[in-house]
Order: sequence, then C-alpha cells, then structure tokens
Amino acid sequence: MTPRRIWIARAIAVVADLLQIVLFPLETFPPVNVAVDVVVAIVMIILLGWHIAFLPSFIVKAVPFGDLAPTWTIAVLIATRQSKSIPK
Repeated sequence: MTPRRIWIARAIAVVADLLQIVLFPLETFPPVNVAVDVVVAIVMIILLGWHIAFLPSFIVKAVPFGDLAPTWTIAVLIATRQSKSIPK
C-alpha cells in the first residue's frame, strides 16, 4: 500500500459515508445505498486488497439505521493503520 492509495481510499470512504448519512438517510433510496456499498467495496479491494475489516461494513447495513454509522471510514482506517511491531 502506497501513501497515495491510502489517502485515496480514505477520501472515498469518507465521501461514501457522507453520501449515506446525509443524502440517503433512513433507507429512502435502498438501491442507491446498495450500489454505493458495492462500488466502494470493489474500489477498496482494488486499492488496498482484501481486509477483514471491510466485511462488517456490509453486515451493519442490514441493521436498521446502520447507514448512520461511518462504517467505510472506520474499516479503511483499520485496514490502513500501521502496525508497530517490535523487531526481534
């Protein structure tokens, strides 16, 4: 993962969450919400590779009012955090 890809992924995640929280709240546009989630998932996998943190973003969407949580932003931050391991 390059720093550029990380920043692009983070920006896309924030924009997707803002769309789902501000423009499409309360499931008024379910097909659009699903389309946004599918497109963002594909883009994240292309940019960052598969990460287990992306899976809850889909599961939470099935819960009522789940779109009101910034799940993509959280998932990308988890997937792109830098681990600080102690060298042996």
